[in-house]
Amino acid sequence: MAVHGWFSDRAAFAAVLPHIDRRTFTYALPDLRGYGEARDIPGEYTTEEAGRDLLALADDLGWQRFSLVGHSMGGSVAQRVVAAAPDRVVRLIGVAPVPASGMPMDGEQWELFTSAAEHPESRRAIIDHTTGGRHPDAWLDLMVRHSLEHSDAKALRAWLDSWALEDFHEDIAGARVPVRVVIGAHDPALTAELMRRTWLRWYPRADLVELPCAGHYPADETPLELVRAVEDFITAGA
Repeated sequence: MAVHGWFSDRAAFAAVLPHIDRRTFTYALPDLRGYGEARDIPGEYTTEEAGRDLLALADDLGWQRFSLVGHSMGGSVAQRVVAAAPDRVVRLIGVAPVPASGMPMDGEQWELFTSAAEHPESRRAIIDHTTGGRHPDAWLDLMVRHSLEHSDAKALRAWLDSWALEDFHEDIAGARVPVRVVIGAHDPALTAELMRRTWLRWYPRADLVELPCAGHYPADETPLELVRAVEDFITAGA
């Protein structure tokens, strides 16, 4: 089950879909409330609620046990599943993932993120900064356009308070689920250093993979490398 991040719906994984191993794996790509086909579904727009939604989806699919991939905010959502039902998660992969302690921000940075719900230029600035300012304008424009068309502004703003400000790391610390953290070397916020202080500290069976040519969006920036990092890890537990 692959869970998207703050600025996108399930299409966040579109670039990797041609390269996944469909003979070995079955992927489910849900839209969180406020996004994509779930854009008009009301809710609390919290990671805890989303964790319950994912467990309900797994029940509907008949999946008693499954692995999780979570990008950015989706990494926080995936950890809520671990907190609620650790025995059901086979393996967990966080891709540029938010820690369970949140990502508190101060001053201008918080103002920028809170303004993103209503201001496309703020979304663009965030995407550009978190990928190292390296990508073409056309790609940035595409990312912003998709985000605007496939997310509800009020929901997006509400989601921010949950993934950035909530701290539930005590609920997952020491969990025995095997974990892989995949980050991009050009992501200035969700860095290897931060992952070592959080994810790798709290999950005793965790490892770290850094993709040298990616920033915060490895699924778009380096899709083949991301698929390899994810599927090799899941296969290792088969």
